[in-house]
Amino acid sequence: MSTFLLVHGAWHSGRAWERVVPLLESAGHRVLAPSLTGYGDKAHLLSPEVGLETHVDDIVTLIEEQGLTDVILVGHSYAGLVVSSVANRVPDRIAHLVYLDAMVPEDGQTAVDVLPVTQQMIDQAGSWRIPPLPEQPPPFGLFGVTDPADIAWLREMLSDQPVLCLQQPARLDNPAVNTIPRTHIECVGAKPAGISRRPVPVIQPNGSPSQVWELPTGHDCMITMPAELTELLLKL
Repeated sequence: MSTFLLVHGAWHSGRAWERVVPLLESAGHRVLAPSLTGYGDKAHLLSPEVGLETHVDDIVTLIEEQGLTDVILVGHSYAGLVVSSVANRVPDRIAHLVYLDAMVPEDGQTAVDVLPVTQQMIDQAGSWRIPPLPEQPPPFGLFGVTDPADIAWLREMLSDQPVLCLQQPARLDNPAVNTIPRTHIECVGAKPAGISRRPVPVIQPNGSPSQVWELPTGHDCMITMPAELTELLLKL
């Protein structure tokens, strides 16, 4: 049995994983899919002080309070920064890092550094909070979700994103974090203009060849292709 800890991206909540959790559990694994501060059941905690460090604390606290070890830590989108810094804090608890169509920072980098278009979102918001991205015509949809029923369900869980989350730097200054195996799962469906992905280095920080898998769908693959995503996660 493995322990999967699934961390949602910006604007979303832990509910985004509702189609993946039972599939992993039916395969005999323990699965946690919490909502970060400011989202889902914690939406009332949204404030200008909520930042990347808040979300790192959320996950580190959960790991320590639950006594989790050998964790397969999955970060979607913005949560690539979160899981990187979590692994930096508690590398001995993490068995595998999975970057799911995610931002992959280097030490000291922010979301703006990794995905420069993020600065445009901050500038346009003109506030400490950024509303969810608008729905676009197919094939882009809402975060890559195009089915009308799925879009309606997704809208229910979305919250504003605090700007501080995108401005605080990720930390990867603990040498032990480099020993953790990594897998990158990339959604290769249509992407809106300005959304680009950094090439994955050929070699992982631990010296092994990089492992990169692809899903032919939009950004929110846990909604559009939950069975296929689960199949990949079960190969770890």
